[in-house]
Amino acid sequence: MLVLLPPSEGKAGAGSGRPLELETLSLPALNPARERALAALVTLCSQPDEESARTALGLSPGQRAEIPRNARLPEAPALPAARLYTGVLYDALDLGSLPPPARRTAQRSLLIFSGLWGAVRVNDRIPPYRCSATAKLPGLGALGAYWKKAMPAALAEAAGSGLVLDLRSSAYAGMWTPSGQIAGRTATVRVLHERAVNGVVTRSVVSHSNKATKGRLVRALLTSGSRPRTPAQLATALRDLKYTVEEPATPPGRPARLDVIVTEL
Repeated sequence: MLVLLPPSEGKAGAGSGRPLELETLSLPALNPARERALAALVTLCSQPDEESARTALGLSPGQRAEIPRNARLPEAPALPAARLYTGVLYDALDLGSLPPPARRTAQRSLLIFSGLWGAVRVNDRIPPYRCSATAKLPGLGALGAYWKKAMPAALAEAAGSGLVLDLRSSAYAGMWTPSGQIAGRTATVRVLHERAVNGVVTRSVVSHSNKATKGRLVRALLTSGSRPRTPAQLATALRDLKYTVEEPATPPGRPARLDVIVTEL
C-alpha cells in the first residue's frame, strides 16, 4: 500500500545535523526537478526585493522571516520529514510514537507531497522551508503544474502493483493524477460529519478536523498490520477498525471514493 499525504503548514522551527543531500532522498528520478526548484527558490529569496518573493510564495507580511530562511536552505541543517511536519494530520498520526513494526511500514508506505521537493518519504532528511504547491517560482511557474510534468514515472514506480490511498489536499492532488491501472486501485477518502439538527440527521463535509481524522485513520492502518490491496479491501479493513465507511459508485477509470462518517470531531 502506498499512502499519499499532503505536507503541513506547521513545521519544526529548525533542523539538526548535516544539511540537505539531494542524492540521499527517495524517488531519485525527481532529483533534477528538485535541484531546479531549490535553485529557483534560493535565487528568488536572495534578491533584495522581499516583496516580490513574498508575493510569489503567497506569504503574509508576518511570514517575512521565511524568505531569508529559504535563501539559506542549501546550508541549513536538515531533519527527517517525520519530524519536520507538525500540522493537525501529523499530530494525529504521531509517527514518533509508532511501535517499531508500524514505523517500518510507515517508512515504506507513506509518501509526503511537497511544493519544493515533489514527494519525500518520512525518513528523508530535508530542512525546514516555506514553499507550497501554489507558489510561482521564476523560470518554473506554478509549482503544481511544474511537478505534474516530473511526477508520472517516479510515482508509477512508487505505486508498484498495490493499493494507493490518496489523502492529499487539492493543491497537492494536482501534482500527480493516478491514471490507467493505477487509478483503478486508488482510493480517496472524504470525511463527513453526521449529526442531528432539529431532529433531522444531516451530513456535512468536514474541513479542519478532516485532517485529524485522516491522521488517525492512517495510524490505525499502520498499527493494525492491515495490508489491503484494493479499495474494496480497504473499506473492509477500515470497518474492521470500527470506522463507518460508505462506498459511493465510482465512474470507470476513476479512483474509488470512500466516505468515512464521523459523529464526533
